[in-house]
Amino acid sequence: MKEQKDIKTEFNIPFIAQRADPYIYKADNGDYYFTASIPEYNKIILRKSKKIKDLQNAEEITIWTAHKEGPQSLHVWAPEIHYLDGCWYIYYAASQKDDPWRLRPYVLRCTGQDPINDKWEELGMIQPADGDLFSFQDFSLDATVLCNKNEKYIVWAEKVGHGKKVSNLYIAKLETPWKLATEQVLLTGPDYDWERIGFWVNEGPAFLKHNGKIFMTYSASETGASYCMGMLSIDENADLLDPRAWKKERYPVLCSDEEKKIFGPGHNSFVKAEDGVTDLCVYHLRQYTEIEGDPLYNPDRHTAIMKINYDEAGNPIFNYEKVDYNQL
Repeated sequence: MKEQKDIKTEFNIPFIAQRADPYIYKADNGDYYFTASIPEYNKIILRKSKKIKDLQNAEEITIWTAHKEGPQSLHVWAPEIHYLDGCWYIYYAASQKDDPWRLRPYVLRCTGQDPINDKWEELGMIQPADGDLFSFQDFSLDATVLCNKNEKYIVWAEKVGHGKKVSNLYIAKLETPWKLATEQVLLTGPDYDWERIGFWVNEGPAFLKHNGKIFMTYSASETGASYCMGMLSIDENADLLDPRAWKKERYPVLCSDEEKKIFGPGHNSFVKAEDGVTDLCVYHLRQYTEIEGDPLYNPDRHTAIMKINYDEAGNPIFNYEKVDYNQL
C-alpha cells in the first residue's frame, strides 16, 4: 500500500494536496479564490491570492463550520464560491449525523465585499420554485450556477428512484441566488456503461464558455479509479432548459491513465488564467488505485490543474501534460 502511494510522476503532482472537488473563482479585480472539500467534511475553507500559483501556499481560513447536530452537521461537500447580484455566495451540500445520507444543497451569503474577512450568514437550503414538488426532495448535491444572456441557471445532482437510486443532473432558472424560478428539467442521467461503474452517477457539473458555445462537464461512476468526466454542449443562444438542445458526448473526455498514475479524475471547475484568455481545468485526482476502506473517506484526492486547448471545431481538449504550476 505504501509503495503505491509513493508512485509520483511528472503528470500527477498535486497543486494542493488532500483537497477534493476543487473550485477556483476569478473576481473582477483579478483576485483568485479557492475552496474545496476537506477530508474531515466538517467545514468550508477559503484561500485568496493575486496569482493562481500562489493559492498553493496561501493562508487557508475557515469561513463556516458544520453544526454540532441536526441538519448541516455531517458530510459538508463540494463548496463553490460565486459572485451574483453584487454579493458573494457559497453553495455546498451537507447532511446530518442522525441521517448521514439526507444530503441537501445549502447557501451562504457574505455580509460584505471581502469574502476572507467579512462574516458569512446562512440562507438555508436552496428553495424550489413555487409549486415545484420534486426539486431537492432526495439526496441532492453539487449545485453550480451559470450566467448566460442576463439569466442565471442552476444545475445540481439529485438521486431518484427506489432501492439503489440513480444520480441525475437537473437544470432550472434562478429567481434569486437561493430560490429556483422554474421547475427542474432533467438534463442528463447515467446512460452509458462508463457512467454506471459501481454506482449509476452523473454529478459535479461545471461550465466552460468558448466562442459562442457552452460546455458542461460532469463526473460519472463511483469515486475510485472508475471516476471520470463526461461532457455536454449547447449553443449559447439556444434554450438551455430544452434537454434536446444539448449534445452529450458518447465517451468520457477525461479518465484514469495508468501510465501517468492519474486515477479517478473528476469533479472539476474552470477558471481563466491571469492572461484572461487561457482556460484552466481544476480537478482532483488520486495517485494510486488500491484504496483501503470506503473511497469516499479516503483523504488522498488532490487538486490538480491542466490547461485547455481547443480543436478545429472549437471543442475543448483535455490532455494530461507535464506539470509546472509556476507556468500557469
